[in-house]
Amino acid sequence: MIETVLETEGLTKYYGSTLAVDHLDLKIPQGCICGFVGRNGAGKTTAIKLMLGLLRPTAGSSRLLGCDSQQLKPAIRQRIGYVTEGHRLFRWMSIAELEKFQRSFFPKQWDDKFFADMIEYFNLPRRRKIKHLSNGERAQVSLALALAPNPELLIMDDPTLGLDAAIRRQFLEGMIELIMRQGRTVLFSSHILGDVERVSDRIVVIDKGVLRANCSLEEFRAAVKKVILSFADSTPAEVDIDGLLHCRRSEKELELILVSTTDDHIGKWADRTGAERYHIVKMNLEDQFIEFTAPPGRKKLFRWEEI
Repeated sequence: MIETVLETEGLTKYYGSTLAVDHLDLKIPQGCICGFVGRNGAGKTTAIKLMLGLLRPTAGSSRLLGCDSQQLKPAIRQRIGYVTEGHRLFRWMSIAELEKFQRSFFPKQWDDKFFADMIEYFNLPRRRKIKHLSNGERAQVSLALALAPNPELLIMDDPTLGLDAAIRRQFLEGMIELIMRQGRTVLFSSHILGDVERVSDRIVVIDKGVLRANCSLEEFRAAVKKVILSFADSTPAEVDIDGLLHCRRSEKELELILVSTTDDHIGKWADRTGAERYHIVKMNLEDQFIEFTAPPGRKKLFRWEEI
């Protein structure tokens, strides 16, 4: 039986009258790399802080490693690594001083060699003050500090913020592979869908605080489809196919965005409506995510979108 390492039930957070997280019911199994994605303002950071017990929910609850997030004991917190959005570190400390400070919270599990290897890998001088580091260098220090205690559960809020493309790829493919080799569980949010697609085996999509998807990456990739149908004369007035998210039409073509609609059902619907031909367009994860979370009747922002 696969253990659930992170679970929320009806997790809800209001800021005044503004709803940030809306009755989130989520389960993350042990040993997976889960990409936590959503548009800006979707509630990802708030949800992560609620899961870690850094915020108090308006309603509902969450549990990490079997313990209520609002009552996480030191022994449980020592099994959890956390990388904050923006990589907030004590700016007046040097890297060496910050290492010593962080190590004191993990006296039995801190891996000195691993931390040293990462600092050397990123070519960071230990004596340099955090305030003198670039955004990318602070991100690298944050990652090293989070990984050195060998966390059983690693939660990262936009961890690659500030990293250039080469270092980002090396971290995602190298460090996460190292964690997963020991059966670790990783939950990370990211605005870079290519990163999520590269390393995740599971995806959670949140939109305006509401959970929209929680499944394997393979299932999500197979479920969201774009279909182009061509007609000899004009397109049908009514589009009633199951799983329709969005419909865009020109004089003789229909572009459909569908969710969980089988290829067989698409073919039968195309025949029934008299389409001359149709084809399913291959999309990357970023295109699928944008279509999946796009509001219906999205207004066009720029003149060239009307062309």
